Parts: sequence; structure tokens; C-alpha cells
Amino acid sequence: MPENLQRAKGWLGQLIETYLGATGGSHARHDFPELGIELKTIPVSKSGIPIESTYVCTVHSNEASLEWRDSWVYKKLSTVLWVPIDSESPLAERIVGKAILWKMDTKTEEILRTDWEELMEIIQLGNAHKLTASFGEYLHIRPKAASSKVRVDYIDSDSQKIKIVPKGFYLRQAFTKKIIAGQKTYVA
Repeated sequence: MPENLQRAKGWLGQLIETYLGATGGSHARHDFPELGIELKTIPVSKSGIPIESTYVCTVHSNEASLEWRDSWVYKKLSTVLWVPIDSESPLAERIVGKAILWKMDTKTEEILRTDWEELMEIIQLGNAHKLTASFGEYLHIRPKAASSKVRVDYIDSDSQKIKIVPKGFYLRQAFTKKIIAGQKTYVA
């Protein structure tokens, strides 16, 4: 067990994956590939409120165009096992809440699809540098790298190949709060 999670951010999620028998690992597939289920841990306060956005997957280069239903965001979020975890207690004393098996409904899918399409349009038009976390109602894009020195290839709006910090899709706290709201999923 690490002393803290600042240098081992995904450690707790990996522990839960191992405990539950998830076999997807860091590969581009579901955590439970046989079931088509993704596992997402949600760091929550002692009262069960999410305290940060939730990472979904890496944003891929703007060189390839996909439809929503073919996107990795859709595939990852179609069916999710949400596991709330107390993130305010010392690491060794954290409590794992009751898991929620969630399937994306039509209304939620429409909002996520709209967010994804708008974000992908910005990226595909070469304007990733203009993206801020303010774009998107449920889904947004943030930098996703261990260091700001990490760079990936990107085609900008002038069709020039440049290097940018890798980006990731994240779910807003307000979205994950809706999923666990009103349910007795976590008791400190």
C-alpha cells in the first residue's frame, strides 16, 4: 500500500479491479470484457458526494473520425459498475461503498452524445488548444498526462503537425452525483 495516492493515483481503483476479478487491465476493452461492464471508482466525501471528476478514457488523435456508438467513450459508459470510495479518511481506513450497476438511459445518452460530438468537432477542426473544462454538460476534456512535459502528435487548424499535452475525457462531478444521489450507497 502506498503512503499516499499522489504518486499512485490509480492504485485504489486497481485494487478494487483485482479484488472483483476485472481482467480488462489497461487495454482498450472493458474491465469485465465478458460482461461488457466498465468499473469506475468514485472518490466521495464522508457524506457520499463525489469530490472530483471521473476519468473515462484518452482522447485519441484528431486524425480519425468516429460515430458516437463506435466511440470508446460510449462503449466504456454504456454499462458501468460505480464504486464509491471514501476519499477523506487516511488510505488504510477508507471505506468502500455499495456498488451501483448502471446502464445508460436514452436521455443521458443524448446529453453525452451531444457533449462528445461537440468536443470531437473542436478537436477534429484542430482547435484542441482552445478547449477548456467549461465545454460539455456531463462530459468534458482535460489534460491527461503524468507531466506537462509529455506530448503527443496533433494536427492543428492550419493542418500543421504539432505536439500537445495528451487529453482525456472526464465525467463531471455533477453527473456522477446524479448517479449516486438518493441511494443509500455509502455510509461513513
